[in-house]
Parts: sequence; C-alpha cells; structure tokens
Amino acid sequence: MKVLLLEDDLALNDLLNDHLNDQGFDVTLTTNGQEALEYLIDEVYDLAILDINTPIISGIEVLKTIRNDYKNQTPVIVLTAYQDMKHLRESFENGVDDYIRKPFDLEELDQRIKKLCKQFNIEQNSELFISEDIKFLPQSCELIFKNEIKQIAQKERDILNYFCSHRNRVISSEELLQNIWAYEEMPTEATIRVYIKNLREILGKDKIKTIRGIGYKFE
Repeated sequence: MKVLLLEDDLALNDLLNDHLNDQGFDVTLTTNGQEALEYLIDEVYDLAILDINTPIISGIEVLKTIRNDYKNQTPVIVLTAYQDMKHLRESFENGVDDYIRKPFDLEELDQRIKKLCKQFNIEQNSELFISEDIKFLPQSCELIFKNEIKQIAQKERDILNYFCSHRNRVISSEELLQNIWAYEEMPTEATIRVYIKNLREILGKDKIKTIRGIGYKFE
C-alpha cells in the first residue's frame, strides 16, 4: 500500500514514517504542501495523510487542488492541531475522507486507515466479489469464475479495482486518468475504451455501463 505523508514537524514525521513502515506501507515523506501536491499529481497513491498547517501551501489547499483541479479521488486523512470547527468544516467541504485532531494515539490512526482500506478496497491482497459467481483477486490480476481462472492486464486490474471502490457512481475518463495513471504517462481516452472493452468481454456487457458524454458506471 502506497502512502503519501505531509507533516512538517520533523519528529512527528519520523515517528509516523517508522510506524507506517512497520505496518508494511510504502511511505513517501513530504514536509511542505507544494512538494506533497507535486507527488500527488505525478504519482498514484493508495492513501494521503495531510497535516493542515504546512509551509508554502496548506494541507487543505493540497486537498482542494487535487480534488477540484485534477479530479484526484485518492483517500485523504487530515491531521491537525486545530480544535475549531472551521478547519473541520473546510476539510470536509473540500472532500476529505477522515479527520484526526492532534494529539492522537497511533492506534487511532491505524483504525482510521483500516476503515478507509475497507471502504475503498485499498488492500490489493484482499478478495473482492464482483458478483455471486465472480471473485476478483487484485494482487494476482485474476478473476475467478467458479472453477475457471482468467488473467487480466495490470491496468485492467487497476481500473476494475477503482470501479469496485466506487460502485454505482458515474466515473469519467478524466477521473480514471488522474487516479490510475501517473500524470506524465497518461494514455488517450481511446486506450481507456480498449481496457473497458476487454473488461466487458470478460465480465459481461451489463457490468460496466457507458453514460453517454459523462463516463462509466460499474454495477
């Protein structure tokens, strides 16, 4: 699981880095908002943990920018020493997924991360059920139909995993681009259509519906 951490307090940054690494996460450390924003634009992460009061730009500005300008739906936990409702409200208005006030126990952070992993199907070694007859194993890029196993390409796996995390919601091609491909290697929309076509051939045409002029809906 790939995690971006924005925390300008170096002692807490080191503490959280050691703890998250002990949990088996691949952690990218940043100490200012501009650096965190550039990483989130250029790379794909499973989770971002953002402090609010950070140099250059705040964690809330990072959140606002990725949500509004890049349609990036990476799950985000905000950490803050602020105790007021203003910052909490502003965070949720800009699309944060969870909010933790400092000081906090590491066990609390673990439980919040576990909740988001379950909510967004982040843990790729888990088994996901597409339907009663189809089981999805993201880690091995496999779909299991009763006793038959079908292999899918890595990007098809990533698209399907994203669809599973956002069932019954219309997802645009732009959202898929921003959340699955790193910014510098984005494919054309035609390439996405090919991946969608391949998944439909395996899962059945009714599983992924095209919403004309908007995007796709996974049911």
